[in-house]
Amino acid sequence: MINISVSAENLCKNFGRRFVFKNLNFIFDKPGIYGIAGINGSGKTTLAKIISGVLSPSQGKIYCSVNSLKINPEEIQKYIGYAAPYVVFYDEFTAYENLKMLSVIQGIDFNSNRCEKLLTEFGLYERRNEHLSNYSSGMKQRIKIIFAMMNNLPLIIFDEPITNLDSAGKEIFYRLLKQQAINSLIIIASNEEADLALCSKIIIMENFRK
Repeated sequence: MINISVSAENLCKNFGRRFVFKNLNFIFDKPGIYGIAGINGSGKTTLAKIISGVLSPSQGKIYCSVNSLKINPEEIQKYIGYAAPYVVFYDEFTAYENLKMLSVIQGIDFNSNRCEKLLTEFGLYERRNEHLSNYSSGMKQRIKIIFAMMNNLPLIIFDEPITNLDSAGKEIFYRLLKQQAINSLIIIASNEEADLALCSKIIIMENFRK
């Protein structure tokens, strides 16, 4: 089993004079499923972006280590899989081209066998060579989840992962999520009860607004 930990020390984020959150401390120290919950606008997505290196905190630090090796912030993208609204896919390319290309952009080895297995699990293998412009919103969400999981990275972040998924898609996602959590540290930013019910520890964002 991989040794993975993510922690925050006195983390603060403000935009101008508006504090999103302040004095946030946490530690997730082993593979499993962890949650970020809060009302709309409480900073769930902002925190997820900071953990993934998309945003920088205004104050404080995020620490990530893999097998006791501290990961430098500029290298963190190579260790993170993520599915979020801010992950951009390209409608003019096929689903398979998007998945392969984004792995290259991220600087990690593309796991084609794992990718094809997930495409099959989500019922998209036969349509992998279609342009994303032909995909429904639910199918595109399935592709985002595949992108997050396909390279078996040690840290995976999901921001509102079941958005646009039908019942079958949610069932597949939760089944694969539990399997992935054996070896990956998974963080879910969500208010969905079904998402949060899987989490062993949850950060409540409203606790860090004062």
